[in-house]
Amino acid sequence: MAIGCKEFQRSMNRRSCLLSASLWGLGSAGLLGVPGLSGGSGFPGGNRAFGAESKPSRARAKSVIFLHQYGGPSHIDTFDMKPMAADGIRGEFQPISSAVSGSPVCEYLPRWGKQLDRWAQIRSVHHDMKNHNPACYYSLTGKRPPTDDIRLRDTLELFPAFGSSVAKFSEPAPGVPTFVSYPHVLRDGAIAPGQHASFLGKQFDPYFFQADPNSSEFGLPELQLPSNLDLARLERRRELVELIDQQQRLVERSNDAKGLDVLQQQALRILSSTGLRDALDLSREDAALRDAYGRTTYGQSCLLARRLVQSGVRFVTVYFSQSIGGKGSEGWDTHQENFKDLRERLLPMTDQTVPTLIEDLQNHGMLDDTLVLWMGEFGRSPQVGDRDGKGRGHWPDCYTVMMAGGGVQGGAIFGQSDAKGAYPASDPVGPEDIAATLYWALGIDPHAEVFDTQNRPLAISTGDPIERIFY
Repeated sequence: MAIGCKEFQRSMNRRSCLLSASLWGLGSAGLLGVPGLSGGSGFPGGNRAFGAESKPSRARAKSVIFLHQYGGPSHIDTFDMKPMAADGIRGEFQPISSAVSGSPVCEYLPRWGKQLDRWAQIRSVHHDMKNHNPACYYSLTGKRPPTDDIRLRDTLELFPAFGSSVAKFSEPAPGVPTFVSYPHVLRDGAIAPGQHASFLGKQFDPYFFQADPNSSEFGLPELQLPSNLDLARLERRRELVELIDQQQRLVERSNDAKGLDVLQQQALRILSSTGLRDALDLSREDAALRDAYGRTTYGQSCLLARRLVQSGVRFVTVYFSQSIGGKGSEGWDTHQENFKDLRERLLPMTDQTVPTLIEDLQNHGMLDDTLVLWMGEFGRSPQVGDRDGKGRGHWPDCYTVMMAGGGVQGGAIFGQSDAKGAYPASDPVGPEDIAATLYWALGIDPHAEVFDTQNRPLAISTGDPIERIFY
């Protein structure tokens, strides 16, 4: 228990900190102050079909773009509309026809509707976490949290993010991290857990930044060496630190410090390559394409996701917003003015950006190899009337998850909700199964084991991949 406590406190002794500063000559503004440049080895294991026995797997996708919709989008007001339900359920919006016969979408998603035949809809996702932070953790890791308490905090007892597990079982591409996330830290009061590598170690943390890709000043100065420090000099500093470590037998120091060494090696590889810097340079894109994505933080973040995947990053998480939202601000938590906020802000932005991402991936020949996941932490209540009489409350009991690319059968619909959109009517699945599907699609055994701080073996997913939505 003492070891776990030290790791939870993320303590480092004074010497480790001084060595880090000496190595980089950059202080806390260097790459070591930025989490996550991933490494590891590939995993050759097999997979299980949904509800079936294990069988050999092959990778459908090379990479994942996870568009996380914080706050919880309304499934009834987007893709799983209920036009025949009572007034207090079906809401104000009208359904319009889509590219998939018999599957209408909301009237404020016309572009997405026209390309719905490239998407699979999973309409029977459910769980029992009603608060944002626990539900958010569930959606980011595929692991059920220990409590449905809004005060849930990140500890090393909790599970790593999807991208960190992917990094653990992947070979990094030269010069780029395996897992990148941006541009927000998710929080509902406290920071939501599940955004980092947890007990896997710092070397599997995401490369994370909060700089706004829509800003004219967007850039990451930590990717640039100071003018008085060239790469050869940096390498010599590292060799000196390694020599000191060998002489003083620091093999038994904390996991944090071990992870720091791996980060130093990864950072050197990235600094010696232009891959990540080039990917982050949005000025290389045609202005018309940038306009098509939308000159918003979300729009330019999604364009950046395509560039990162194109450079070799295997898992990119784009956070829609840093807060859950409400009253026309940021996320999808539409307890009040649900229809106004969806109509005027959330749906128009989504309908501009997400279809453009799919078209852009297709135009670059990347859609078949890139799995795009669009998902929040839960849906919204079927009954209209929350708080101001015009909102919808939290609803984890049934909601819709969208997937495209990466071998997905466009137009597929898995599971059904009941007549009110309240509960699964067929093929219920949980976040565990979404997690298993992501890993399986990447060719990673969804039941591969990792070890926690007590050296206990834990499967990266306890769910089953939804193979039926793939070719």
